Amino acid sequence: MSITVSMMDIVSEHMRKNSVKRLKGLKVRVGELKALEPEALKFCFEVCARGTEMEGASLDIEEVPVMGRCSGCGTEFRMEGLFLPCPGCDGAEVTRISGNELEIVSMVAE
Repeated sequence: MSITVSMMDIVSEHMRKNSVKRLKGLKVRVGELKALEPEALKFCFEVCARGTEMEGASLDIEEVPVMGRCSGCGTEFRMEGLFLPCPGCDGAEVTRISGNELEIVSMVAE
């Protein structure tokens, strides 16, 4: 719930700065490592939006997989665990490049 409230505070501030009266839709990116259940996030958003300028707005959640890049060969691949060798060269120096995001991507307002 606290993540939803923080997200809505950011949206509310942008709405205020841009003289927006009503939010119609919100798109966010959430990495797998955040361990946020999309349906729970949607439920919390709906509950928190009641009685506000965000009530009735849709919430579109883009789930971002955990991806890694091998330092040796440059192969990018989906990481099924946190410490995996590169599937391209079996190298051990892999850097995580996605999966920890929590970003507001866009807002649709009137």
